[in-house]
Amino acid sequence: MEWFLRNKVWATTALLVLVAAYAFYFVNSNIAVSMFSYAWFLAVPLVLGAMVGVIGERSGVVNIGIEGQMLVGAFAAFFAAAATQSVIIGVIAGALSGIAMGAFLAFTTVKGQLDQIIAGVVINIVATGITSFYYESGKTIPRGLPNFDVPLLSKIPLIGPVFFSDGPIALFALVIALVLHVLLFKTRWGLRTRAVGEYPSAADTAGINVVGLRLFNVTVAGTLAGIAGTYLSMEATSTFERDMSAGRGFLALAILIFGAWRPMRALAAALFFGFMSASASQLQASNVVDIPQQFINLLPYVLTLVVLAAAAGRVRAPGAVGQPFVKGD
Repeated sequence: MEWFLRNKVWATTALLVLVAAYAFYFVNSNIAVSMFSYAWFLAVPLVLGAMVGVIGERSGVVNIGIEGQMLVGAFAAFFAAAATQSVIIGVIAGALSGIAMGAFLAFTTVKGQLDQIIAGVVINIVATGITSFYYESGKTIPRGLPNFDVPLLSKIPLIGPVFFSDGPIALFALVIALVLHVLLFKTRWGLRTRAVGEYPSAADTAGINVVGLRLFNVTVAGTLAGIAGTYLSMEATSTFERDMSAGRGFLALAILIFGAWRPMRALAAALFFGFMSASASQLQASNVVDIPQQFINLLPYVLTLVVLAAAAGRVRAPGAVGQPFVKGD
């Protein structure tokens, strides 16, 4: 009850959406499952990207390089899998590339005191250049990551086939949002992370290693960006294309803000983005409206502007986000 009172707007909205979804499901189950599955398909990389931003900004570090980290993750995963003909090695390569990019951001901004926005822009530019330069067409992998059913949960009407009859990364995205929420608000690590993101000098006075924690958090968060890229090239598809992240890293930042830097709210916001895009596609496929495909492709970016405008002044970023920490300040 206490949680509901603190989050009554989000909880009420989620309940209304769930009721509407099941009402639609009982009218036409096939279309409902198809549309909501597509919404989750679109939301998975956004959820993972938003979690990267949550960890970084809760620690006081802005990461606008999520787009580049995703792109490198997709590239590394696909071409490692193509070279070895092993999807497992591909997934490992994607995750490791994310760690490497996260470490670069962490050490340049936290240790090197480089402007965090500039560091993120560098990551995006370098990622685009490297993946385009080394891109080779005609590469293939034995198969993408397989889907599987979670026992019992996959049998739940609507929710089961949408969320629990999916690939491992999609299931991981669902779990990691809940796990990160618990870690941030129920553990010592979470308390210290929020402290260094809000008031690092006070955290330092209390004996918290601000620099060390920021380095660790931003580096580890890069793993999630690499996994998001792996999803794009190994689970959502079985190929790699230039710039296949297609702005998802920037959308993740908008979702982060809309979700008020809270993992479960960011998950809900990502589902909202996915649902709006899936709804537009379904309306076009059903010949309800005649919308050019180019306008449907623009929908997520229009929603980003609307969300940022609506969120302006309504949410507050962590107090020290974007500010370098110098011991003794």
